[in-house]
Amino acid sequence: MSERVIAPKSRGFLFLDSHPGGCRQLVDEMWQAVPAPVTAPVPTGGEGPVALVIGSSSGYGLAATIAGLARVGIRGIGVCFEKAPGRRTGTAGWYRTAATAQLARQHGRDMVFLNGDAFSDTVKEQVADLLAERFGGRLDFLIYSVAAPRRTDPDTGDVYASVLKPIGSPYTTKTLVFDEYGAPEVKEVTTAPAEGDDIEQTVAVMGGTDWERWITFLAERSLLADGFATAALSYIGSPLTAAIYRQGTIGAAKSHLEATARTLDERLSKTLGGRAMTSVNAAAVTQSSTAIPGIALYVGLLRGVLGDAMVAPIGQLVELWEQLTGARPLDVDDEGRIRHDAWELAPSVQNAVAERWSTATSDTITELAELDWFSDEVRRLYGFSVPGVDYTAAVETDVPWPTPASRQENPFNLPHERGTWRADIHTQPTARNLRETPVRSTPSS
Repeated sequence: MSERVIAPKSRGFLFLDSHPGGCRQLVDEMWQAVPAPVTAPVPTGGEGPVALVIGSSSGYGLAATIAGLARVGIRGIGVCFEKAPGRRTGTAGWYRTAATAQLARQHGRDMVFLNGDAFSDTVKEQVADLLAERFGGRLDFLIYSVAAPRRTDPDTGDVYASVLKPIGSPYTTKTLVFDEYGAPEVKEVTTAPAEGDDIEQTVAVMGGTDWERWITFLAERSLLADGFATAALSYIGSPLTAAIYRQGTIGAAKSHLEATARTLDERLSKTLGGRAMTSVNAAAVTQSSTAIPGIALYVGLLRGVLGDAMVAPIGQLVELWEQLTGARPLDVDDEGRIRHDAWELAPSVQNAVAERWSTATSDTITELAELDWFSDEVRRLYGFSVPGVDYTAAVETDVPWPTPASRQENPFNLPHERGTWRADIHTQPTARNLRETPVRSTPSS
């Protein structure tokens, strides 16, 4: 046992420890936010569809895992890469995975989680073996949600590194930081442009190469079901951040991801009657997004404009699952992408955010952005600022990685419940199809 009181300690937006109780409560909140299970087409055998979520422990990948489990009763495998507890706590994703596995078991979902490098063929082999031995040799859905700094090519051993850089010329933007006392500051930062093979390296890590490798690997082992569907999660974003994101090195990788989707879609349609597409999500506070210059400021201002009209990742991924399973018609744009960002990119919203952006300074930022919300969202990424958690109490940090359901111990000492994949759960309305998004007026300076 290793119980201790965990206080939040950070360097900028990076926290040194995570809180197991807060991570568990956050996962429970996300599950409770999902509407009651939908009646989706059930594969032969009467059990829920088999899904593989790559990048299942954080951000949109975590939302995809929880939404799939709670909304459509998926069973299957989640893959992520997290650090175990040791001298410091485990990573937040470690604790979120343990909590997700426990809730899945309580609700009768058979979900296995693997901790390893999703880019490696070793993990692909482990997934293939599990699919064959535990899930009837059939995969119905694959969600790909990977953001990583490096990737090792399994064939050559070459290591590629992704970078966040503009293309062509330096990029200067406003960005939001907090000083050592927590006071917000709006500063200008300049990022040098990509050079050498920066673009190619970033595409090799963040593009569609590994996604396609996963599909090929599983297809060659005859593990993809008829009608198999796959979606890679992506982001386009605002014109305010386009130079560093969509028009930068990461944008080049996203373009490659979308081109890969078109290639895979044609191939899967011919061989399995299947589909491949990208799913474009809207802005949110994630561990990846806070590292991008300007994004913190943008998201804080966006929240200032929209307030609670922002659709959380769990709501967006519920919509994705409904479309993938046929509970709602598949709705794609002219480039074959599912779009969840209409509310963010609505002209009225973007104009309001741009107005606030132009006047944002260290003196005005508290009037223009919801900084308390933003700070809490960053802390929640690590299990802090979660309502209902006693942060003065000692908490067990040595939480084990979840093992398959038949051997699962109860890492958080939660009550065990029996259920089916259509078990009723607490519901909360999910915002969707916002034709008119309420926009807050700009506060006077």
